[in-house]
Amino acid sequence: MADFNGILNFGRRFPQLLLILFCFGEALLTKQLLAINPTDVNSKTTQNFDNSQVCSADVAELINDIITQDKFKRSRWGILVQTLESGDMLYALEKDKYFLPASNVKLLTTAAALFKFGSEFRFKTPIYISGNFPHLKTLRLVGKGDPSLTTEKLQNLAKLLKLRGVTQIDHLIIEAENIDESGINPTWEWEDVHYNYATAVNDLILNENSVTLTLVPQKIGEPLKLEWSDPIAAEQWQVNHQAITGKKGTPYSIAIETKLGQPILNIKGELAIDSEPDQFGLAVVNPNAYFLETLKTILIREGIGVNSATINQLKKDSNDDKKMTELESENLDKLVTKVNQDSHNLFAESLLKLLANDRMNKSNLEGLNETLTQLGVNPISYQLKDGSGLSRQNLVTPEALVSTLRLMAKTPDAKTYQQSLAIGGVNGTLKNRFQGTPIQGIVQAKTGTLLGTSTLSGYLQPPNYPELVFSIMVNQSEVSLPELRQGIDDIIILLSQLKKC
Repeated sequence: MADFNGILNFGRRFPQLLLILFCFGEALLTKQLLAINPTDVNSKTTQNFDNSQVCSADVAELINDIITQDKFKRSRWGILVQTLESGDMLYALEKDKYFLPASNVKLLTTAAALFKFGSEFRFKTPIYISGNFPHLKTLRLVGKGDPSLTTEKLQNLAKLLKLRGVTQIDHLIIEAENIDESGINPTWEWEDVHYNYATAVNDLILNENSVTLTLVPQKIGEPLKLEWSDPIAAEQWQVNHQAITGKKGTPYSIAIETKLGQPILNIKGELAIDSEPDQFGLAVVNPNAYFLETLKTILIREGIGVNSATINQLKKDSNDDKKMTELESENLDKLVTKVNQDSHNLFAESLLKLLANDRMNKSNLEGLNETLTQLGVNPISYQLKDGSGLSRQNLVTPEALVSTLRLMAKTPDAKTYQQSLAIGGVNGTLKNRFQGTPIQGIVQAKTGTLLGTSTLSGYLQPPNYPELVFSIMVNQSEVSLPELRQGIDDIIILLSQLKKC
């Protein structure tokens, strides 16, 4: 699943996480199985804070006391703690062994992107035209994998065309280098790919390739009203709607069933009349077709006629083509912050693809691996299958993460990288962890969560000790997520109390 990390992108990423139940070959989604993203965003953890200081010589014994509690006896821990500047090792446990990293993979992806392209890099989507104003022969948009393109940006393009006097376009064309690619990583769980934390990663991305479905109670016994955030995206789904409005106090029983490879939603159950509207974040079924139809609709609404609209494989520019403008993303530092603070899967995967596109005939992962090796990260310390951490086939050592954190601290974009991480008790996926403790504001880290897995890696500045880098990874655990995170947080609190003695 997505990093409870993978906060579902309900339009603007509503904080809700899906756990999926297999049922007769279908993915059965119920809110009784949903963990409402308990601690990445909206839930608070209880902190066991003791204001006393800890000698560095005692830290190993005290960490061992935490991880050897009875409740953790079946959990597998991997930990590495070093000083940032000197690399002095304070604690190590299976530091060179592979663990499932969940969204800590994003630390590697964003490090490579910043190291390769720099914080001022921008995705650029070029627009080419042929013919003369006001009647254009063609308008051609070439997708370059910008994950931040929105309807608003396309509306601005249409207004620019109108301002220049365009009234008619004979052929509207959108192009991509790999027009037939599915954009779905084959190692992702198949039941995830209908939802907006596992959307297609293609060259033509619009509105994060996601759409929000809201179920609204009506009169008792009547079907729930279905409200879609985008009617064009909604048309790609076939909905079998059997969910009804229940009387006041009716237990929640809404379930959405999806089928692999089919754009079918079966909606069942009851939602009480006094309940708040129920929201689900879904993937756009056909991103390329969605992009084209949206752009065409926007142009027509702006008073620009479109005779035909097609999706093409990228071709070489013809002599008649003229670049009219480019749609630009924000700087890479802003995109990296969205990846690391919000744990945004699509943006992470788009950066992975960018690294590959910069190297001819290289796979996504080869581009990442080459860049990390240039940075100085040992290539045998990790084995990745994606750039977001959604795949359960990723393997990373605590040493790889700590090494990346330390190496990035020596680069020109060190500050950008560190500031892209969530701050304990302040923002991002750590907003509600460490609140009300002296840790608040002094730890910057990346969370990671999958079923049975919790990870946290980043920087910590104890008041009375040199700055630390750390990676704490817990795998193969049956312990509840809040308890796992509490164990990790107890270690961070302990490290914050360090003093030299």
